[in-house]
Amino acid sequence: MTLDSRKVSTETWLVAGGRPVASGAPLNHPIVPVSTFEHGTERTYSRSDSTETCEALEKVLGGLEGANALAFASGMAAAAAVFDQVEAQSEVVIPDDCYQGVAQIAADGEAKGLWTVTRLDVGDTESWIAARSRARLVWVESPTNPLLKIADLVAIAAAPREPNGLLVVDNTFATSLNQLPLDIGAEISMQSSTKFVGGHSDLLGGVLATRDDELLGQLRKSRSLLGSFPGALETFLTLRGVRTMKLRLERSQANAEVLAERLAAHPAVGVTRYPGLRSHPGHELAASQLSGNGSMISFDLASAEAGDQACARLGLIRHATSLGGIESSMERRALTVGQEHLPPGLLRLSVGCEDVEDLWADLSQAIA
Repeated sequence: MTLDSRKVSTETWLVAGGRPVASGAPLNHPIVPVSTFEHGTERTYSRSDSTETCEALEKVLGGLEGANALAFASGMAAAAAVFDQVEAQSEVVIPDDCYQGVAQIAADGEAKGLWTVTRLDVGDTESWIAARSRARLVWVESPTNPLLKIADLVAIAAAPREPNGLLVVDNTFATSLNQLPLDIGAEISMQSSTKFVGGHSDLLGGVLATRDDELLGQLRKSRSLLGSFPGALETFLTLRGVRTMKLRLERSQANAEVLAERLAAHPAVGVTRYPGLRSHPGHELAASQLSGNGSMISFDLASAEAGDQACARLGLIRHATSLGGIESSMERRALTVGQEHLPPGLLRLSVGCEDVEDLWADLSQAIA
């Protein structure tokens, strides 16, 4: 029997969705390292026609959002396919605090005269509502990276839109387990599956989900022409990672709740940013939009030197970039190109699935 994502729980869908169902079939879709198919089937070339493993991954991820999904070779590849939909001389609106790669795509396109770029604080809801009525592409992050600001997605999505306008929500921090942008009214939900979806820091991937069949076709065409189809091994690893996504997020999120409270009370810490804290400016809005507060925390130490020293003293927590892995990692974000405007002592902590007391012992000695 074919499983329907609408008739089972999320936990069940993640474990069982998209598996082979034929008699004698393997339990898992195997790696399909192929570029070319024999003529006579619906497939001729994997870059254009996909593979069974990729389609299984898309079925699982699309089922989470009640939509169709497309897998990409990276989160940046997924973002590039979205920007590929923007007509010449259009307006693009992005947050002033967002993933630097997306900001770079926007800036490079503006420099080439492809579009104009407006950057807004996600807390300025009225400006986002106004932008929705005129801009071809409204790209929102919520929570944002790395300041964890919360956008009023419901109000933005409900605003009158430019006739061909696209509201895209980068849902990487929240994941589709904590937030469903398409239910709110976005045209596209985007995630870097490098992060929480894959969950093991061993692959690159991205995913776009939409309920608009025409838009899906346009994005699929962009994926093919931009050469953004994911590799066979990466597709297999992402599908395997999806199976434990709920379990990993529950554990890492529970750890983050504890660590955020302790960081907020620590004398060496200035500001602690986590949507689950009552002190967070977007706490009430986050509670209305998110079913969980996620596993990302950012906090400020007194200076860049203090931040660098804390990272150097880490033992259990990995001093590394990226996020969303089963292991905890931390870095000083102002060192990253495009992030120099951030508070110099800001540390971004991706909380993993280790024992929370072990994590706190390592973190507290590092920032002491």
